[in-house]
Amino acid sequence: MSIDDYKVAPEKLRWVCDPEQFDFKTTADIPELEGSVGQERALKSIDFGLGMQTAGFNIFLAGEAGTGRSSTIRNLLKKRAKEEPPPHDWCYVFNFRSPDKPTSLALPAGKGSELAMDMKDLLEAVKSIIPKALDSKEYETNKTNIMEHFQEKSAEMFSKLEKEAEGQGFALQRTVSGLVMVPQKEGRNYTQEEYDALGDENKHKIDETGKALTEKLNDVLRVVRENEKSTKDMLAQLDRSLGLAAVGHHIEPLKEKYADFPKVIEYLEEVQEDILLNLEDFKDQGQQPSPVPGLRIPRQEPSFERYQVNVLVDNKNTEGAPVVFEPNPTYNNLFGRIEHIMQMGGAATTNFTLVKPGALHRANGGYLVIDAREVLLNPFSWDSLKRCIKNGEIKIEDVLEQYRFMTVASLKPEPVPLQAKIIMIGPLWIYYLLFQLEPDYRKLFKVKADFDSRILRTPEIVRDYAIFVANHCREEKLLHFDSSGVAALLEYAARRVEDQNKLSCQFMEISDLIREASYWAGKEGSTIVNREFVTRAFEEEVYRNNRIEERIQEMIDEGTIMVDTDGSEVGQINGLSVLSLGDYMFGRPSRLTVRVYTGRGGMVNIEREVKLSGPIHDKGVLILTGYLGGKYAHDKPLSFSASVCFEQSYEGVEGDSASSTELYAMLSALSCVPLKQGIAVTGSVNQLGKVQPIGGVNYKIEGHYAVCKAKGLTGEQGVMIPKSNERHLMLKEEVVEAVKSGRFHIWSVATIDQGIEILTGVPAGERQADGSYPEGTINHLVDKRLMEFGESMKKFAASHEKEEKKNAEGAHPAAKGQASRKRK
Repeated sequence: MSIDDYKVAPEKLRWVCDPEQFDFKTTADIPELEGSVGQERALKSIDFGLGMQTAGFNIFLAGEAGTGRSSTIRNLLKKRAKEEPPPHDWCYVFNFRSPDKPTSLALPAGKGSELAMDMKDLLEAVKSIIPKALDSKEYETNKTNIMEHFQEKSAEMFSKLEKEAEGQGFALQRTVSGLVMVPQKEGRNYTQEEYDALGDENKHKIDETGKALTEKLNDVLRVVRENEKSTKDMLAQLDRSLGLAAVGHHIEPLKEKYADFPKVIEYLEEVQEDILLNLEDFKDQGQQPSPVPGLRIPRQEPSFERYQVNVLVDNKNTEGAPVVFEPNPTYNNLFGRIEHIMQMGGAATTNFTLVKPGALHRANGGYLVIDAREVLLNPFSWDSLKRCIKNGEIKIEDVLEQYRFMTVASLKPEPVPLQAKIIMIGPLWIYYLLFQLEPDYRKLFKVKADFDSRILRTPEIVRDYAIFVANHCREEKLLHFDSSGVAALLEYAARRVEDQNKLSCQFMEISDLIREASYWAGKEGSTIVNREFVTRAFEEEVYRNNRIEERIQEMIDEGTIMVDTDGSEVGQINGLSVLSLGDYMFGRPSRLTVRVYTGRGGMVNIEREVKLSGPIHDKGVLILTGYLGGKYAHDKPLSFSASVCFEQSYEGVEGDSASSTELYAMLSALSCVPLKQGIAVTGSVNQLGKVQPIGGVNYKIEGHYAVCKAKGLTGEQGVMIPKSNERHLMLKEEVVEAVKSGRFHIWSVATIDQGIEILTGVPAGERQADGSYPEGTINHLVDKRLMEFGESMKKFAASHEKEEKKNAEGAHPAAKGQASRKRK
């Protein structure tokens, strides 16, 4: 084959999208449709995960940022949620048995706010009715009758006891310590002297009479206390009857309304009982007198918060199942919180009405979408989410309680059952990290939806891309694209993945290009976006980011960085590398040199010796030894030394794409045949001499083309790439035009022998039956040079051995004479 046979035809250098294949004039003609571009595998996984109702089948959307994970799941959930019924409302109410543990109530959508309003109306009615009933004439009469009956009965018993005591010379008197029986003399109390003057018999008689009367007094007091308790019970029953009459006909309708909800009925009964037990709270308290004259103290009103309903989640206006995207999944944002109110003196108080919902409460009965990285970064969120999914309940806790020196009085609300599908979005490395290191992860997120960054280009995908452009223009009110503009966008998508048969799924970058092209079209006063504006948007993006590339090009033009683009040199070649600056990538040529010399050191990779190369690059260099040994050492050992170096390289080198380049320079140095400096080379090689594909082929070609263009295109320059990289070519139109006009060339080779012929113009040479190579070929010259190195080493070794032997024999007599002198 001639050298020209290895040239890549211009039509293979770039896939060109034909605008005529589209059946629209502009994207405004495309009907509005919803859907994703490609991602069939991911869509099937999502559909499976959403359909599985078994616990643990939550979904992890894995893939690179910008591949449409969020927009895809948003559109899918939007459609699916509409077909599902709205979930229950969730409320918290006061727990009359355990006030620090609010009770959770589940009610159909809209019923929660109804219950809150019903309780509000009930409270207003009770606050109005009970004071009136307590102030009614009937109530006062009944209460007075009960009290008078008690007082009359008590007065009758005390009167009877007083008469009896009077008849026995005693009087019933009230003292600080209570009622006592006191002996009397002539209508007055005995003095101590009069009592002491009495005889023993009279004293004994008075004491016995007093003891008997005291026992009767105690009996009367016991009966009075019993009557007092009975009176209190009667008053309580009176109040209860009054309360039931006032409240009962308001609560009974509520019991009928919520008869299907046992927990609500139980709550209403407890409310009724609490109202009946605290009727006094409903009385008008009036203004309390101030302990300090002139100081007005605010009136302390009884609190009725315990009768309120805290509607935690209200789905009254929700259509279908809820879909919640939580951008900041902190613990409180996910699981809710208990707020506190600072009182005078710095004390913090709370109650069940200050319990606030989290994203899980709002998504309960629907779908919650969160970012995996954000969940892992926020303290307590991941561990709490795991417990929540495992236990199937949402528990609001004060997670900082265990870290405080002093505990703060708080609440422990009753957990809410969890019935939601959790969807996490994150890169693949987080998915695999959790899968390997988190024991519970594979139990909780059993479905992976893998979003690819590229898709196979088919007519259906091309049509979907056009729909994507149309929808994007409508949503953001951008200028619409004509068919040439969509075609240019598709070519850009193919260039992004460096594949003529595939398109990029990095829709974030595609969307940015749509916006920028619309901007430039609008700035020029155009009403549509065509190929010209898409190309300009791409070029403007490059210009905003290529300052470093231009600076390196200036250094090459000035000769600071030495790169030859014409002439020939032995053991010197231009390799190609790609520099990535995060937001921008570009290629540039780098001079690589090889020196060979007599020795047994083998190949020395200078980058490796100074620790500037990575393991993959080192592997590529070591492969060269295997190639040389297999090719030329079948009849002799390899005896040579060589050094390989990237000149003017001051940063790390990684990758094996320069291994073929290093081998070409090695063959040139061994054969002493010069290499054409206008041809830059890229491609990895295996031990059999086959050239393997590499990445960044477009950047590398364009980088060398820019250098050749700056130094002057001669028509002899170009780039040699692996044959298997032809399908990855999506070169700029300028480079394609230069190839068409013969000012620049692209060669593709499959083997090292093909490549060395292009670089030297000398045949590589096939091995003959006797193991030798044809005279004058590269392989013959290399084999001959290696043989010469071997002979030189053999002669040097023989001469060195002879010299050592001679030195040893000359040293022997002297040693012998020295030993004789010692004996003497």
